Amino acid sequence: MIVSTCETVPGREIQEVLGLARGNTIRARHLGRDITAGLKGLLGGEIQDYTKLMAESREQALDRMVAHARELGADAVVGVRIGTSMVMQLAAEIVAVGTAVRLNS
Repeated sequence: MIVSTCETVPGREIQEVLGLARGNTIRARHLGRDITAGLKGLLGGEIQDYTKLMAESREQALDRMVAHARELGADAVVGVRIGTSMVMQLAAEIVAVGTAVRLNS
């Protein structure tokens, strides 16, 4: 599966647009991590637990988007975008969206 932030795939022609491919996940913060993050906030520096949590969340959202594109019969997803929003005080949603397409050989 080709996944691209571009609107096209270089050297390939889009044969058919199959629709929106999407994937999301909602992750909650952990109280223990919040205490560590609070201390880091006082001292400065990267909060590695949150960096790891967000990276894993992005990958899960992308994996779910690709799975949805496969269900639609796609062999590529173009115009991929990732967004984040707060759902509640301790939880964030990560969304991956793109256009599922079938490419010419």
